[in-house]
Amino acid sequence: MAKTRKPTSKKPQPTTVDAAALIARSKHHPGVTPGRNFAASRLPAAFQTVIDPAKHPAQPFRDLPPPTGPAPFHLSLSSVLSQQAMQTITDSGRLIFHCVGDTGGVNTPTQIENVASFMERDFSGADVSSHPSFFYHLGDVVYYDGETANYYPEFYEPYNTYPAPIFAIPGNHDGDVNPQTGETTLQAFVNNFCARVPAHRPEAQDALRDSMTQPNVYWTLDTPLGTVVGLYSNCPEGGELHPDQIAWFESELKKAPAGKALIVAVHHPLYSAYGAHPGSQHLYSVLDNACTKTGRVPHLVLSGHVHNYQRFTGSLAGKQVPFIVAGAGGYNAKLHTLAQVFHTSKPPISMTGSGGVLESFCDSNHGYLLVRVAQKSVQCDYFAVPDPGAAQKGSLKPFDSVTIAVS
Repeated sequence: MAKTRKPTSKKPQPTTVDAAALIARSKHHPGVTPGRNFAASRLPAAFQTVIDPAKHPAQPFRDLPPPTGPAPFHLSLSSVLSQQAMQTITDSGRLIFHCVGDTGGVNTPTQIENVASFMERDFSGADVSSHPSFFYHLGDVVYYDGETANYYPEFYEPYNTYPAPIFAIPGNHDGDVNPQTGETTLQAFVNNFCARVPAHRPEAQDALRDSMTQPNVYWTLDTPLGTVVGLYSNCPEGGELHPDQIAWFESELKKAPAGKALIVAVHHPLYSAYGAHPGSQHLYSVLDNACTKTGRVPHLVLSGHVHNYQRFTGSLAGKQVPFIVAGAGGYNAKLHTLAQVFHTSKPPISMTGSGGVLESFCDSNHGYLLVRVAQKSVQCDYFAVPDPGAAQKGSLKPFDSVTIAVS
């Protein structure tokens, strides 16, 4: 686990990691005879924080299901929350929400239930304006192939007592298809998150949560203090966006209200220091081109897919932007561990031949992100939760924090 640093007036110079040089001087035993593979390298030769999907076509692109709502696929928070709840947001001048991805506990519910229990603690206290208004899920709700049968044990049961609405964008596992079920891509996701009207789904069983009414698998959430544009990056490693979705995204950037926080959520990360799931060259190009074309740059980009926490400073259209990977929501007991060189280097860390600077990371504990949106700022606090059964003294403190100015 990387240690959190206290803010200083002088910005530290990043440590530079040259992966190829490190590997060149490393001796390994046993060696690999030609034609065989023993294991994936945690830090591949010529490691970069972006991946070219054309060279990694492991999962196919799948056609999207038809929208369930009218274009341009907006959902107002006021259509989900009560008038009193919306008034609390307006009066307090702050909007608070949870955010994490990769939660479907297909192997064990222990970790997802543990993280959910700590998220529920954020609803305690007499000041209701400090309570989260919703949970925005960053994808991979259900493993391995988005099956309807897994929605109860992996979603409805773990969040049975979570007292707020749950929105979501799909991840690659939500879009995958299990041929044994006869279900089409994203069929269960659409039924449970994109219903035309809220209803109790049979797969929810005894859970009281109704289906959500998002208008599409990519969509925009309108709130009094900010706009959240959610993209669906499909199934291939590195993600892939259809030209129709790219055109929609550019339109959403143009139309997003000025002077309010603008947040983009997409399952596959644009930056990542985890060798098996580096960042997406395709998605970075799409977002960078869209921002350059429209003259609008989001204040924050949120992703999952990698099962840990990473915070990068990157750039879009020449402007510095925080990119946060929050994918430690509880899929499995084991997280995606970064190479040892990241643990022995002092952040911030840059990588030779790669964009983005790794400011902080946590790959030893599951956790979640708490986002606080105000009129002039967005604050993100990442909470690394103690393992189930571990003793905890006092209230949970943020592992990492960043505040982004909104202008």
